[in-house]
Amino acid sequence: MATKQTKKDINFEDALEGLEERIRKLESSELTLDDSLRVFEEAVELARVCNVKLEGAERRVRILTEKSDGTVTDEPFGDGNDEA
Repeated sequence: MATKQTKKDINFEDALEGLEERIRKLESSELTLDDSLRVFEEAVELARVCNVKLEGAERRVRILTEKSDGTVTDEPFGDGNDEA
């Protein structure tokens, strides 16, 4: 990745921006084969980072539910077994 951030500490927005940048480079057709492969590998890695960040966010999303007695509780979003 072009930034000095590691995969561990890059946030979703930066990873997505980096991914979009690599896609623009690949679409420009101005890269050599070797450069295209390098940029493609970077794009795949950034896509993986985005996926991990999204999965983590999904696990953290909670739904507030009001029960019949008026109390509000939170429940996990989905059961974790949903297929995308």
